[in-house]
Amino acid sequence: MLRIGLALAAGPRLRRSSRGSRDLEKRPARRRVWALVLLVCVVACASPAATTRDTPVAGEEPPPRFAPGGPDAEAFGASLGYPKGTPANYWRTRWRVGSNSHLDEIFRGRLIHRASTPSRLVRVAEPRITWTFRGADLTVDDYLSRYPTTGLLIARGDTIFVERYQYGRADRHRFTSWSMAKTVTAMLIGIAIDEGRIRSVNDLAAAYVPALAGTEYGRTSLRHLLQMSSGVRFNEDCRQDSVSSDLLQFILDTYVGLGPGGVDAVTSFNERVRPAGTKFSYSSVETFVLGLVLTSAIGRPIADYLEQKIWQPIGAEADATWLIDKSGQEVTACCLNAVLRDYARLGLLLAHDGNWRGRQIIPAAWLLEATTVHLDQPHLWPGTATETEGYGYQTWIIPNERRMFMLWGAAGQRIYVDPRSKLVMVNTAVQECIDPPALREMNALWAALVRQFGS
Repeated sequence: MLRIGLALAAGPRLRRSSRGSRDLEKRPARRRVWALVLLVCVVACASPAATTRDTPVAGEEPPPRFAPGGPDAEAFGASLGYPKGTPANYWRTRWRVGSNSHLDEIFRGRLIHRASTPSRLVRVAEPRITWTFRGADLTVDDYLSRYPTTGLLIARGDTIFVERYQYGRADRHRFTSWSMAKTVTAMLIGIAIDEGRIRSVNDLAAAYVPALAGTEYGRTSLRHLLQMSSGVRFNEDCRQDSVSSDLLQFILDTYVGLGPGGVDAVTSFNERVRPAGTKFSYSSVETFVLGLVLTSAIGRPIADYLEQKIWQPIGAEADATWLIDKSGQEVTACCLNAVLRDYARLGLLLAHDGNWRGRQIIPAAWLLEATTVHLDQPHLWPGTATETEGYGYQTWIIPNERRMFMLWGAAGQRIYVDPRSKLVMVNTAVQECIDPPALREMNALWAALVRQFGS
């Protein structure tokens, strides 16, 4: 805008005329007109984007709401413009906001192309949402002032009730999923089974990945991998001050790219400590093995399969990416990167049991199996798998009298889904890897939403 304004202001002084003195007489008036144009352009360029977008024009949808700061903003690098990190520091506090919204610029990723025509989501005026948590009456403003959320979106059906961003993030930023990608991997496994590319969840992993023959993961069924119940030893402790050596090795060997990736990233974990199918034990390696199986079964990159089978059919509005290791294998345990509204579309697809506006994209029977805890699998029940949540196929089960579930990634990434009401909440954040008090507060917000909108 400023460049255009300067060009327009310069125009009359450079124009030559054959009409003599009458044009010379009009020049002062023209200069005043062009000076006014320049002033308007400069003012428009200087106005904060959030100010103009936060004021809807009569008859138009209200825009998303943006905030330049958030809780402890300076600790997250506010005065530096929330810089993105490097492979050596991307996970540290000062660089976490920038890194979690630019992870595919720090590490290698494979592009997932958006749909040619985005599907319609209708944004309405934000309703008042209130709830009580530990004796305090809270609103969405209170939640955002207490919790390091980068993006919050609440939707039902095709309607967006809340769309907020903090820490200078905007609706164009691709937020990383961390382990929410695990659920996406499970949905793609279900599609591959429906297409006959994978025969059964009872097949062993080595049937699709011969290089795993003779290993404990190779001798594990896809079902037990999907349920994080292989019985193979892997310590997944992601606390910032004491990341386990197993998890650190896996990270370095996969998306960081210091190891060869592929099958070699999993074969060092080869000690079975209990029979498969008897105990839940969260392990990112098991999802990576599922990714190796899926790649072999479909014969092409998983990102391409996601693009064709889910991303474009749901009308994703923006390109996404999926980080890959040195071998070119998608790191299916994590590292999908997408804009907030496309995460909402994914959640809405799951809320409709895999049906997108009349088209069945994920088999409904598979989705039901993946998001239900069964009586004959007590090791996966809420209260047994973890103190609160249960587990399905790479999906967390929320204890409730009706079926609800969520996608859960480290540092506060979550997509909550209520199939009965078609209600979805997407939260991206920059908390510590695991912060139980903060997660309980997020659960309280979700419970309030279900009470208010879930009937």
